[in-house]
Amino acid sequence: MAVSSSTVSASVPPFLCCNTTKIPSFKVPRHTPLRLCNAKRTQIWVKRSCFKSTITAKVAQQSDLQYRKLGDSDLQISEITLGTMTFGEQNTEKEGHEMLSYAFEHGINALDTAEHYPFPMKKETSGRTDLYIASWLKSQPRDKVILATKVCGYSERSAHLRDNAKVLRVDAVNIRESVEKSLKRLNTDYIDLLQIHWPDRYVPLFGEYFYDSSKWRPSIPFVEQLKALQEVIDEGKVRYIGVSNETSYGVMEFVHAARVEGLSKIVSIQNSYSLLVRRFEVDLVEVCHPKNCNIGLLSYSPLAGGALSGKYLDINSEAAKKGRFNLFPGYMERYNKSIAKEATVQYIEMAKKHGLSPVQLALGFVRDRPFMTSLIIGATSVEQLKEDIDAFLTTQRPLPPEVMEDIEAIFKRYKDPANL
Repeated sequence: MAVSSSTVSASVPPFLCCNTTKIPSFKVPRHTPLRLCNAKRTQIWVKRSCFKSTITAKVAQQSDLQYRKLGDSDLQISEITLGTMTFGEQNTEKEGHEMLSYAFEHGINALDTAEHYPFPMKKETSGRTDLYIASWLKSQPRDKVILATKVCGYSERSAHLRDNAKVLRVDAVNIRESVEKSLKRLNTDYIDLLQIHWPDRYVPLFGEYFYDSSKWRPSIPFVEQLKALQEVIDEGKVRYIGVSNETSYGVMEFVHAARVEGLSKIVSIQNSYSLLVRRFEVDLVEVCHPKNCNIGLLSYSPLAGGALSGKYLDINSEAAKKGRFNLFPGYMERYNKSIAKEATVQYIEMAKKHGLSPVQLALGFVRDRPFMTSLIIGATSVEQLKEDIDAFLTTQRPLPPEVMEDIEAIFKRYKDPANL
């Protein structure tokens, strides 16, 4: 697939991620430090440059992927990022390689992993995803792959990830050990984007809705977290940093601390966003605006864990039986034990009315949001990945006004269905 050099349609509002360009060779980050005082540290950047599935779309001319600048970074990231959370649990190494190759052959230039993947988190499998990625990376030009990974936030259940820890914290010791181990597993000398997977402090997470002030606990100061991240940046092991599952308060504290202390600024936020989860629009959209904090959104679960495909509506279907909701009891229960199913039925019926598949509607909606940088899309087969990419690229840009009007009409009735 040829890479498009065209810009976004004028009908799409200008926002931070709508700077679409032909993907260039990566450049040395502007913030590459000049103050390295340890003689053992070296500047290592100089060696780097910087489906055909049956669908019913009425507007079916294939387009090319676009590339968007990630926040204040020099990264031009494809509007789809490949999620790898299933590699090592639901997928074999061979299957993982097939999906990685297909994705990158079709214009995707970024992949997302984490130190504890695959899911679900288990001591015997933690880190296996990285090993599968590493064996694939051996045959790839490293500077053409945007490699994003994550360091765990506060956790009392994941101490097995560290050599000597009873609880995980986002402090200098934990960050360094996490980065060193990730680099070793991935068999690379640098990470393009390192994100804090969830905060060190208490926040409502993964389906929780309200902030419970009684759960407040002392946490690692934002400045201390940034200083620890700055160390691995200064050593050339990490290019850029970001956050995940974060709030407006957290983003602003990180940005403020970086400004005051002269430290590297976060460039990304990886939060859930889909037709069923639109909380990002409440206030984070303002915080992350380019005229404010300029943080690029990498949205995970744009299909709400697969719920928006409709495959779980019939619990006896083969697709449902093989799906994560059934394989891993308790996983994303918010889409099963809520009125999210009712909302999903409404969106699927509306998609059919407009000649779209459920996947086309769900991915097209997230793709077109003016604050979106990249969607993280995972799959358990090349066939599924083909369907997702094809749906993404054959759906009219932007979705027609009448489609958006119907989406908003449903949204007014189901504003946060996964929490009701």
